[in-house]
Amino acid sequence: MPVQSFTPPRRLLLGPGPSMVHPRVLRALSTPLVGHMDPAFLGVMDDIQALLRAVFQTNNRFTIAVSGTGSAGMEASVVNIVEPGDAVIVGVNGVFGTRWATIVERCGGKAIRVEAPWGQIIEPEAIELALRRSGPVKAVAIVHAETSTGVWQPLEPIARLCRDHDTLFLVDAVTSLGGAPVEIDRWGIDVCYRGTQKCLSCPPGLSPFTLSDRALAAIRARRTPCQSWYLDMALIADYWADGTRAYHHTAPISMLYALREALRLVEEEGLPARFIRHQLNGEALIAGLTELGLLPLPSTGHRLPMLTCVTVPSHIPEAEIRTNLLSTYGIDIGGGLGPLKGKVWRIGLMGESSTEGSCLDPTQCARRPFFPRRLAFHSRGRPPGCFTGL
Repeated sequence: MPVQSFTPPRRLLLGPGPSMVHPRVLRALSTPLVGHMDPAFLGVMDDIQALLRAVFQTNNRFTIAVSGTGSAGMEASVVNIVEPGDAVIVGVNGVFGTRWATIVERCGGKAIRVEAPWGQIIEPEAIELALRRSGPVKAVAIVHAETSTGVWQPLEPIARLCRDHDTLFLVDAVTSLGGAPVEIDRWGIDVCYRGTQKCLSCPPGLSPFTLSDRALAAIRARRTPCQSWYLDMALIADYWADGTRAYHHTAPISMLYALREALRLVEEEGLPARFIRHQLNGEALIAGLTELGLLPLPSTGHRLPMLTCVTVPSHIPEAEIRTNLLSTYGIDIGGGLGPLKGKVWRIGLMGESSTEGSCLDPTQCARRPFFPRRLAFHSRGRPPGCFTGL
């Protein structure tokens, strides 16, 4: 029996990723291919590097898009920096800190876990204590936006500690970049990566990635080869470097077209306006949910604006409601992971999903269950109206 054509159901993506994609980005995906060594495509790569530097707020020469999802960026950050025997302090307060520690150990490194309860930040004092007690430490790895808990981790105090101890600072900004400030140069971050499918509202498949000169020097001074050929930044650098352009692997051409257009949209809106939009919409959502008795997991001051992790009372059938939201209303939100499974909802207002225009059907606002769009706007002192499909 022949396989039939596929038409995806209409969805409003309000989970922890992916987010909705702007029509311009979808059109860019359908742009005719050229070769990945074609001079015209190399110009596209140059544009992407310049636009990414602006979003990362850095002058780092090595700022590229890794061919792979955010998890490829996470793995690249470790396999290039960590050698067998290297000690790495890893902040663990959710799924992705745990994953980082696992990758460090698979590279033969020593993962020194600094743990905090899920829903809380990693305290800088705990990092400082670990740095003092652990002897030479190659790097400190911290998740800026812990997608499994909705925690917004302060970075500047930990960055200062890393400088004081001559330690590299690695940051996971998969969820935060493009929706909240990530200031690579001012904060002193050495390695940072993100995914394209969150606040940049580009399909998943690439991982924007940046290395400081300090990190590049550490990579060049390695005693052993990088354990991954595909993610070896010393090799990939020659493909992205202007004037070199040595073949490494076949680039995902269409995805890079899409990323370039997504970054152009960020540039047109401007980072300050984009940050404000995510912050106001996140606050409005929390206000509405709080009035329903659904309280955010993280404490005030440490809640992500683009990803709200809200506790669900035990008497509410959370999985049944999520299933009904998807099957009846086409609204996709996320459930809990690990120890939070069955206990929380994760609602993403990221990029194109953090706009009133992302509403599937504005005439149905009052009929959508549990998520009060009108209430969210009233709670911010705004006129009633649709709020991102909730």
